[in-house]
Amino acid sequence: MAYELHYWPMIQGRGEFVRLALEAAGAAYVDVARRDDDEGGIEPMLARLSDSEFPRPPFAPPFLRDGDRVIGQTAAILLYLAPKLGLVGQDETDRIWTHQIQLTIEDVVDEAHDTHHPVGVGLYYEDQKPEALRRAEDFRKHRIPKFFAWFERVLDSNGSGWLVGRSTTYADLSLFQLVEGLSYAFPIATHRALGRTPRVASLRDAVRGIPRVATYLASGRRIPFNEDGIFRRYPELDG
Repeated sequence: MAYELHYWPMIQGRGEFVRLALEAAGAAYVDVARRDDDEGGIEPMLARLSDSEFPRPPFAPPFLRDGDRVIGQTAAILLYLAPKLGLVGQDETDRIWTHQIQLTIEDVVDEAHDTHHPVGVGLYYEDQKPEALRRAEDFRKHRIPKFFAWFERVLDSNGSGWLVGRSTTYADLSLFQLVEGLSYAFPIATHRALGRTPRVASLRDAVRGIPRVATYLASGRRIPFNEDGIFRRYPELDG
């Protein structure tokens, strides 16, 4: 039976990290909210979130349904899926380390989001622009370089071109997505950071060259970055 991925149909967002893993593994899945039949769309997804039949409901999208199991939170979904998809090592130490890297990537994603919504998610960007300018300056000058340097160190220590072990894991796919998102939102600052972290840049190219990933990126299934998602391009925030 195909996995059911539930996420907003108009943005990449946090659901894209799960989509990349499913696509890279060639797994059968349904992007439920993007279906145009009676069982698809946003309303059925929201109804599942509030369904009282779920004793352990997810807080928000993305969430994954695999038979009777419903798993929320991007990192938890990937932790669950990766052994089934062959995207993590069999050794417990490697699995925990891969999960740790994923959680660090999630930290950067949260910080990237907070550059354009530093005060409150319920406010428009225009309502918090002065604070966004200050937050973005710190993010691009200090936080992007610090995180990229850590990923560079991990890649250097592992020595295979991948973050963990000798083959692609979901952490590699997620780092690729992070770099892609930051390159969209902060092209100047990200290009500068990549110039100092050549292993991160090489990993980005390696993931892009994985056949199934390349096919997905060129397909209509890949939603373009836009100003409704996590990574938003406001030129005044870059530099």
